[in-house]
Amino acid sequence: MAAAAAARKTAGVLALFDVDGTLTAPRKEVTPEMLEFMKRLRENVTVGVVGGSDLVKISEQLGKSVITDYDYVFSENGLVAHKDGKLIGTQSLKTYLGDDQLKEFINFTLHYIADLDIPIKRGTFIEFRSGMINVSPIGRNCSQEERDDFEKYDKAHNVRPKMVSVLREKFAHLNLTFSIGGQISFDVSVLNS
Repeated sequence: MAAAAAARKTAGVLALFDVDGTLTAPRKEVTPEMLEFMKRLRENVTVGVVGGSDLVKISEQLGKSVITDYDYVFSENGLVAHKDGKLIGTQSLKTYLGDDQLKEFINFTLHYIADLDIPIKRGTFIEFRSGMINVSPIGRNCSQEERDDFEKYDKAHNVRPKMVSVLREKFAHLNLTFSIGGQISFDVSVLNS
């Protein structure tokens, strides 16, 4: 049955979709209509999903069977990859940096956030994932209303771009990449050479 379904798919076509802001509203669950659309699409082409969050958070949004519902699932901005329900690759930031450099980066970042003068802070400012670190100046524990307010504040005051600029300069020797995304955070990962 699976072989017959695979044979019906258009060869060489891969449709990749971002999770937050495309398949779902940021950090919200997918709608039944979107799930049905994706299911029908997968009958015709190879379908993958990409998200900056870890697999646990993507599963909260797209469903617990996400790694089998899609042909490819790329979590942590592609640093953790699944194909046909199986893990096919992962990149470890801890292995790349080592504990000492990782600790130096985290300590500096936390001090920077502590000194930020922004309207509110809510906790969980750094989330360590397998292949990356997610940094949130307001803190990931904020409410949706606080997320929306911070997004507006950030657009007016460039909190995240300024912070990324400081970190990029301070840690240039570590060969890191910084990706601002979503409403309240940015991701830090290894720059692929």
